[in-house]
Amino acid sequence: MQVISLCDYSGVMARPWSQAGHDCLCIDLDHPYREHTVDNITFRRGDVRTLTPAALPRPDIIFAFPPCTNLAVSGARWFKQKGIQGLIDALTLVEACRKLCEWYGCPWMLENPVSILSSCWRKPDSTFHPWQFGDDYQKKTCLWHGAGFVMPTIEVDFAPESVKQTIWELPPGPERQRIRSQTPSGFANAVFSANHSICGGRDAAETTSQTR
Repeated sequence: MQVISLCDYSGVMARPWSQAGHDCLCIDLDHPYREHTVDNITFRRGDVRTLTPAALPRPDIIFAFPPCTNLAVSGARWFKQKGIQGLIDALTLVEACRKLCEWYGCPWMLENPVSILSSCWRKPDSTFHPWQFGDDYQKKTCLWHGAGFVMPTIEVDFAPESVKQTIWELPPGPERQRIRSQTPSGFANAVFSANHSICGGRDAAETTSQTR
């Protein structure tokens, strides 16, 4: 199968798929190289605002993580300082991701923290905290998804006492934003478990249909 992950620097979301032998493509403006591949994951430097479906391999599932810097309500006190252009830039990235996600007709998921997307676009389809999938920290995260994407079943309803405020307590530094935005590995594994057989089944069904 082919997996595409947009605005993805870390590759955490793609890792379970790559470990299962699938080809993964992670696109982000901050990748240091134009393109390099590690363990079935190709990291490509690119701007989603300039991408067209013709420029990408046809995916079986697609993920998107548009930057939340100018959207998250946790930073609302700086919205005026960032100005209208900051909002326009952020929404343009989201819209570029949304168009690519919906273009192919395959399962897709777009992620952002609690943000103004609920007002500018629509309410999220699902929300979760990392601790609900085995990571020991708290961060409410919103998901918009469609075309058959399966939200993993949340097994834990109440936060254990060991849950940390890792995200909020991160000290200032050049890597702070990347660490804050990195996909929780437990959630990435859960998404793979919930969706890999569905994506494979869709692909197999299309192959069978084409050979008749």
